[in-house]
Amino acid sequence: MISQTSEYALRAVVCLAQSSKKPHTTAEIARLTKVPEHYLSKVLLMLAKHEVVYSKKGLHGGYMLAYLPENLPLLNVINAVDPIKHIKSCPLKLKTHGTNLCRLHKRLNDSIDLIEELFKTSTVGTILSDPTKSIPLCESNGK
Repeated sequence: MISQTSEYALRAVVCLAQSSKKPHTTAEIARLTKVPEHYLSKVLLMLAKHEVVYSKKGLHGGYMLAYLPENLPLLNVINAVDPIKHIKSCPLKLKTHGTNLCRLHKRLNDSIDLIEELFKTSTVGTILSDPTKSIPLCESNGK
């Protein structure tokens, strides 16, 4: 549904939102999110380029969210690293179809629209406040 890069970006952003008081290094975020550090550094650079996060230089530097979690839609995170792709023309390149999608591809594209809307209306704050027995990115402590 979403790419691995988008999944990694979402993990990083949720991680930063959970401990927003101080900047986190790429190594810290990688350890907490179980994302390969080298790959994560590229993801964080893309997030910074799109102003989802910002980096603080220096001894106690690292990455922090550029927004409050409740003001950061998941779609912004996803679009910063790997935007959701819609079906705009026949994937089979059938000349008779062109941009007039068949029922199958129209239905698939409608599903993509629904998912995109869900990501647009869900924020990082929603993820953190949604009541569940599992805390994002944390091992259960058996309670």
